[in-house]
Amino acid sequence: MGAVLELEGVTKSFGEVRAVDELHLDVRRGATYGLIGPSGAGKTTVIRMIMSILFPDRGSLTVLGRRSALEAKDRIGYLPEERGVYRKMRVDAFLAYIAGLKGVPRRRALERATRLLERLGLADSMRKRCEDLSKGMLQRVQFVASIINEPELLILDEPFSGLDPVSVRVLRELIAEEQQRGATILFSTHIMAHAEELCERIVMIHKGRKVLDEPMAALRRRFDTRKVRFEPLDETADLEPLSRFPGVVRMVRTGEGCELELAENVDAAGIMRNAAAAIAPARIELARLRLEDIFIRLVAADGRGLEMSEQALRTHLQGLGNEGVAA
Repeated sequence: MGAVLELEGVTKSFGEVRAVDELHLDVRRGATYGLIGPSGAGKTTVIRMIMSILFPDRGSLTVLGRRSALEAKDRIGYLPEERGVYRKMRVDAFLAYIAGLKGVPRRRALERATRLLERLGLADSMRKRCEDLSKGMLQRVQFVASIINEPELLILDEPFSGLDPVSVRVLRELIAEEQQRGATILFSTHIMAHAEELCERIVMIHKGRKVLDEPMAALRRRFDTRKVRFEPLDETADLEPLSRFPGVVRMVRTGEGCELELAENVDAAGIMRNAAAAIAPARIELARLRLEDIFIRLVAADGRGLEMSEQALRTHLQGLGNEGVAA
């Protein structure tokens, strides 16, 4: 599949601060990319350059095969980090207006808006003025505006920020439906669990530089923690027999049960079956790498003033895998 976004050596500075430094990025059609990194890493600056709100000092980019997002605006949906609506307009008028800018007929736009708002718990808000809605309600309205035209490319900058858990769940479902429809999605988030769940590929930016660009599945394979987490159904059960299973290097007690550290090339599925047969489990799972662990350690390193090159971060991540980062 062809690239929907191509960035070649894109660099952007504000005064003496280099916000984005020689960024190369190819976003393939139909994929979902998570753009993650600490606050101030340059994520929003990247998105604003993609959307032609800002322009790079050097380097080049194309959006849907065009030199500028402005040339492909009818095919793009965008939810900015800094939310904004026409507060004096009614919700239906606002959504119809945004849809009209994207070439969507009013009747079709209002039909789609009605369905989406109902899904988001705003069925009775169509005739209300935007200024009469809460901040969270306005955010849901603006999300509807971002997908009203069924875009080929959907760009979401911190889409879950400030939403209640129910709204987050519905928003995730709608994003997944956009994925299934075939939209290419790029979204920035600091909520790592959402990136893990929704994204096929993870792009991490640190101090304006790309330090990671890999499929989520490959990350999990490469940094397999080789640990099984076991919680017995009977909290008084003797877990010691699990430590004697062939292939178990060490058993570590936890508040809920134990973690079994496995030797290399041991069949984890077999260990899990044997453990479940020996002791009735309330829960048994393979511990997984968490993006949150990478993120937190990266922020901690940044707080100590340490510069991390791409190679240094890869070595750092390999260390996480060796230590056994749990899910």
